[in-house]
Amino acid sequence: MPTVQTEVRNNVGVITLNRPATFNSFDRDMALGLQAALDNHENNKSVRCIYLTAKGKAFSAGQDIKYLLSPEAVHFSRLVKEHYNPIVKGIFEMSKIVVCGVNGVAAGAGANIALSCDITVARESASFIQAFSKIGLIPDSGGTYMLSRLIGFQRAKAYALMGDKISANEAERVGMIYKSFADDIFEEEAFNIAEKLSKMPTLALEQTKKLYRESLNNTFQEQIELEANVQTQLAESEDYKEGIQAFVEKRKPSYKGK
Repeated sequence: MPTVQTEVRNNVGVITLNRPATFNSFDRDMALGLQAALDNHENNKSVRCIYLTAKGKAFSAGQDIKYLLSPEAVHFSRLVKEHYNPIVKGIFEMSKIVVCGVNGVAAGAGANIALSCDITVARESASFIQAFSKIGLIPDSGGTYMLSRLIGFQRAKAYALMGDKISANEAERVGMIYKSFADDIFEEEAFNIAEKLSKMPTLALEQTKKLYRESLNNTFQEQIELEANVQTQLAESEDYKEGIQAFVEKRKPSYKGK
C-alpha cells in the first residue's frame, strides 16, 4: 500500500497519510510522497480544494525515529530541508486552499504540517504536541513561525518549551485551529468544509489566501493598494458576474473558478 493515498472526490483533491501502524510518522518515502501529492493536486485543474487527513488513530506522530536509525536514513542536515520544509512551504505558497482534518494526535512535524494548512479542524479526541523539546530539538516545519501567529508569542513559546499536550477543544479555544468536531461526525464535517470551498468562487479564495500571505511582509499602505488591485481584477471574473446575477435572480450561484 502506498504511504500516501490520493483521490479526487467532488472536485476535492484528497490526500491521506497511510502509515497507521507507525502513527503516520514520516520516513523519506512518505515525506516525498506527500510533496508529490500536493504538487499533483495543485496542478490538476479539476481540483478546486485540497483535503489532507490520515488513516488510523493518529494524524502524524512526526518523524519516524526508527527511520533515523536505519541504513537508508538521510543525514540530519538534509532531513528538514528535504522532507519537511518543501511540504510546509508548498502548502503555504500554493494557490489552492488546503483543509486539514486532524483525526488523532498530531505531534512534532505532524502538528506543524497540520497548522500550516489554511483551515485546520480536528476530531474532539485529537491532540497537538510540540514534542521537540523532549528530545533536545527545536520546533521545525515552520513551528517557530506559524504557531505564534496563530495563538500569540507567549503561549506559543510556552507550548514549545514545555511540550504540553493540547486537546482539540483547547486548540480551538486559543485559536490554534478553526473547529473541533465530535468523533462520530468528524469525518463528514471535515470533508464538508473542503467540499463547500470547492464549490465557491475559487479565484477569490486563492487571492484571499495570497493577500493574507502578503500581509505578513507588507506595510498597511502596500496592503490596501494590493487589495484594490486584486479587487479590480476579480470584478472582471466570470465568478463575480455569476455571483451578482444569482443575487439579482435570487438563486444559488454556480461558480466555475474562472
